[in-house]
Amino acid sequence: MKYSFGRYVYGMAAVGSGICALVWRNFDALGSVPHREIFIYILATIAIFGGATLQWSRTARAGAVAVGAIYLAFALMAVPSIIAHPLVYNGFGNFFEQFSFVSGAVMLYVCSSSVAPARMGGRARFGYYSFAICVVSFALEQLFYLSATASLVPKWIPPGQLFWAWATTVAFALAGVALLTGLIARLASRLTTAMILGFGLLVWLPRLFADPHHFVNWSESIETLGIAASAWIVADYLGHRNSAESASANQS
Repeated sequence: MKYSFGRYVYGMAAVGSGICALVWRNFDALGSVPHREIFIYILATIAIFGGATLQWSRTARAGAVAVGAIYLAFALMAVPSIIAHPLVYNGFGNFFEQFSFVSGAVMLYVCSSSVAPARMGGRARFGYYSFAICVVSFALEQLFYLSATASLVPKWIPPGQLFWAWATTVAFALAGVALLTGLIARLASRLTTAMILGFGLLVWLPRLFADPHHFVNWSESIETLGIAASAWIVADYLGHRNSAESASANQS
């Protein structure tokens, strides 16, 4: 896990998020907090610093703490909306989108150290199952907003926008079940990573090229990359855990 490529991608997404916030002076997740612009500068600086430190093994844990703390704050900012409108899924969706970054940060913090595999697995389990719940939320969010999801699918991809909206919703649901039960969990995490990266390449990258001056195109592209990186970290964790268990079984 020390050299998980997902860690580098996660760090780059954090740096990109910070730069994007500084350029547009905006963090959507902040809402309308008092002294908003000051918080944007502070959080953007921390995101850039944290993402940069994730690129080196010796400083990865500090970076994971910094980035994880930011996204935990963003997730908690969705709670008032959930309480005010408990029957509207948008608040829950926003919470779990931000918390998927927290899950990735938790796993990076635990796994970017030279600890025994058993101890690493115990601590990483929280991050792992948290991300699994986030994946279930992604399925529910797409299901509740299926028309909006379909509208994001490029029209040129056969057989149609609604087909792919349903297909990716089912894929998220199956991945969530696989991760929660442990059945083909590693394959599910890798396929989830590939699917989310596909969203970035097919949905957001063309929009970014078409309108590079639009904040949403940058923020959504970077968020998609960060969630994909979190799924990548989960896949790498499962691979490392399986290798450690196999080595332990061979020794015994």
